[in-house]
Amino acid sequence: MLITNGFEVEQPVDKVWQFFDNIPQVAACLPGTELTNDLGNDKYNGKVVIRMGPVKLQFAGTAQIKERDNAAKRIVVDASGADEQGRGQAAALLTASLTPTRTGTRIEVSIDLQIAGAAAQYGRGMVSDVTAVLMSDFGANMQRRIDAISRGLRPDQVASAAPASGVRIALRATRMALYRVFRRFFLPYEPSRV
Repeated sequence: MLITNGFEVEQPVDKVWQFFDNIPQVAACLPGTELTNDLGNDKYNGKVVIRMGPVKLQFAGTAQIKERDNAAKRIVVDASGADEQGRGQAAALLTASLTPTRTGTRIEVSIDLQIAGAAAQYGRGMVSDVTAVLMSDFGANMQRRIDAISRGLRPDQVASAAPASGVRIALRATRMALYRVFRRFFLPYEPSRV
């Protein structure tokens, strides 16, 4: 399933791209993510913990940078892992592209996500909504982290993202789903023009 999302940070594109060079800093912005080992050659071991309703998924796996295009400000990361309790697997090919805007940098993210097991039972809509919530939090955390480092704080002095809380994410994702339903059924019908 292909999931696309985007967000903006109020920092120049070169500063944001420099931030993307430090993968542990980037991972610290994504809720529920922890890098456990730098394997070298842009490859990392890590964990991702996400609560989706009553299910807590804890994936352990690897992520590797497959492409880094400095001129186009584009990075491609290949990640895969398995739930530590054997309830599923996930694989993702993530592409992030940075473009300058009038007030900062626009970050467009596309994730080609393949899931099996417990997470797959939620369906495309819920997984897409949860991903959108996580991307929104990722953008806000990245903004705070870059701002703090710009003020002279060392990376180890800046708090990492909070864990991906099931209740908070579920409520926000549910709100997004309800909005989609509301839009589909209650917005005025506009016949197509021939």
